[in-house]
Amino acid sequence: MGHIVLRVRDLDRSRRFYSGILGLKVMEIIPGQMIFMSAARDSSHELALMSVGESALRPDPTRVGLYHFAWEMNSFEDLQEMYFKLQREGFEIAGVGDHGISLGVYIFDPDGNEIELFYELPREDWPEQHLFGGKFPRKLEDETSEQSA
Repeated sequence: MGHIVLRVRDLDRSRRFYSGILGLKVMEIIPGQMIFMSAARDSSHELALMSVGESALRPDPTRVGLYHFAWEMNSFEDLQEMYFKLQREGFEIAGVGDHGISLGVYIFDPDGNEIELFYELPREDWPEQHLFGGKFPRKLEDETSEQSA
């Protein structure tokens, strides 16, 4: 996938969330209309935010459309660091999903869009069958984790 465009109520609030929590960089701004952001330095954008105004309805889980989108972490330690950062900042974690070959942390942005932050095992560590069965080999809160990092 190349990028996703989200309709948001407040561009500045969403920019602060995506840059402050997820660490995305602002690549371009069309004042009052759109903000283009990226985690990758060589991409014009992976996420675009489009202003639709404060009166816009929140996402409706009973309608067809986006369920969530996901940001892949470079390492398990990066996911673990993000998990503890969210906890330290008092951010609500909607859930943690063990998908066998991946582990995901679920949160919501200021407009109610669900986001998964995940780490997936390298392909050589995948089982031959049932990719999403089984258990991920590590835990976010194990004995080696540093919650104060």
